[in-house]
Amino acid sequence: MSQPPPLFSAARHRAQRDRLARLPADANFLAPILAETLLDRLEMVTRDFNRILLIGAHDAALADALRARGRALDLFEAGPRLAAATGAMVGEIDAIDLPLGQYDLIVWPGGLDAVNDVPGALVRLRALLAPDGLLLGAFVGDGSLPRLRRATMAEGVRTIARMHPQIDLAAMGNLLQRTGFALPVVDVEALTVRYAALPGLVRDLRAAGLTSRLTPTPLPLTRAEAARIAAAFAEGADPDGRIAEQFRIIHFSGWAPHPDQPRPARRGSGTASLIDALSPRP
Repeated sequence: MSQPPPLFSAARHRAQRDRLARLPADANFLAPILAETLLDRLEMVTRDFNRILLIGAHDAALADALRARGRALDLFEAGPRLAAATGAMVGEIDAIDLPLGQYDLIVWPGGLDAVNDVPGALVRLRALLAPDGLLLGAFVGDGSLPRLRRATMAEGVRTIARMHPQIDLAAMGNLLQRTGFALPVVDVEALTVRYAALPGLVRDLRAAGLTSRLTPTPLPLTRAEAARIAAAFAEGADPDGRIAEQFRIIHFSGWAPHPDQPRPARRGSGTASLIDALSPRP
């Protein structure tokens, strides 16, 4: 039986990543936000990590912050030019092939939402972790860009897929459990950004590597379609004329299993009665 075509284009992914290398360091507004939140979460972990894998070589500040912790750091990057410039290993995450069990920490700041085989990628990363190793990441998740999504469905715009499907909070938690991670934690943070017009949002999406990599490539917009989308995006703007768009950042973490990790109590092992606990005292 023939395999279905991939949802996302690896070639377009590589081109997007290499384009990031040609942009100014501050062009990607999302990178420092993701880096700060991931590093904050890492500070709450009371253990040392001897060897770290950072997925994505674009954010030099995050790489430097991880190196400053005095631990060995490897980089893995999809864009070949960006990988060559940073000394990163090159490849796609759902086809990563490295020695098993060699990392204590894997940090993934964005990108899981546009991987063809998400469960396969998580299984591979789980296998790269040593026992009690941590996977820590974030991505733009379900509920993001609601204004833009509505605008692309405006009257007079061809009904074709232009935006990526999104992973929600519950699905991410289930994925971590299904792929063998212990103690999974998933939470969401809403980020609102205000724009003067649609081109500002498009510029930010390109700089963050969040533009479409769907396959087949969607047909280009006509001028009339682009104008209709821009007008629909601007509808309901704030009184000052600016347009609020939302990014929902899903943070996730999971541990490679280890015998010393806490586990939930065995079902039926409780000794106290919930009915007695909730009954009013005399």
